[in-house]
Amino acid sequence: MAKRPFPDLDWPERLELLRALLRGLGRVVVAYSGGVDSSLLLRVAHEVLGERALGAIGVSDTYAAGELESARAQAAGFGARLETVTTGELADPRFRGNPTDRCYHCRSALFARLDELAAREGAVVLDGSIAEDLDDFRPGRWAGHEHGVRSPLAEVGFCKEDVRAAAAHYGLASAAKPASPCLASRIPYGTEITPAILRRVEAAESLVRSLGFGEFRVRHHGDVARVELTLADLGRALGPEVRGRLVDGLKALGYRYITIDLEGFRSGSMNPVGGV
Repeated sequence: MAKRPFPDLDWPERLELLRALLRGLGRVVVAYSGGVDSSLLLRVAHEVLGERALGAIGVSDTYAAGELESARAQAAGFGARLETVTTGELADPRFRGNPTDRCYHCRSALFARLDELAAREGAVVLDGSIAEDLDDFRPGRWAGHEHGVRSPLAEVGFCKEDVRAAAAHYGLASAAKPASPCLASRIPYGTEITPAILRRVEAAESLVRSLGFGEFRVRHHGDVARVELTLADLGRALGPEVRGRLVDGLKALGYRYITIDLEGFRSGSMNPVGGV
């Protein structure tokens, strides 16, 4: 990871810097997904700014229904203002064709909608990017730069460990939640993104989750489901009962071949830099 700001600070000190930064912004619209990063940002913004902080969820076919429900419940639990906006990126052939800069088109659509909210509120748009995100392959950040989006967590040097510690401090439901990027990230670049594929992936991951797995992905490769599990979970997945339920359940969803990736779970394994 590139050298982050304020390298000698621990998370409580970074939290104080974050509070000061948000206080100085005055009014904010937080791009909120329910993941731990944006959840912490919205929670602190609500603490510091009250009604002058607004959380905004972009709703589309790429956002799992269960994620939307839990995100709404969490924000309601600490009293944050929250609105949903419909982005409809599947109507854009530049996104639907699934190029390597897919996330750029998705985030552009979202930030265009959030710009409208920000104009209404007289606010600044924020996202939950953290220090590690600055090193990863993230075309969506280009869209953020173009729209003038601020990333306060990254600006004060929050890494994932800091975020989870601060989220636990606030008692956020997402504090220990595994990352869950949009469903399109399960589809190889160049494969057209369709509502049917997205729903199949969503159902496949719901099945895997119901078997007690926490951190995983189901990657869609046509009639092949490639299941990425943590290395610690591989043995249990290959036990006769769990393996049988995985095979039967995923085949019932339309997959012909079921594979378990022996490299294990790795975030961003579909990215070009990942060699996939």
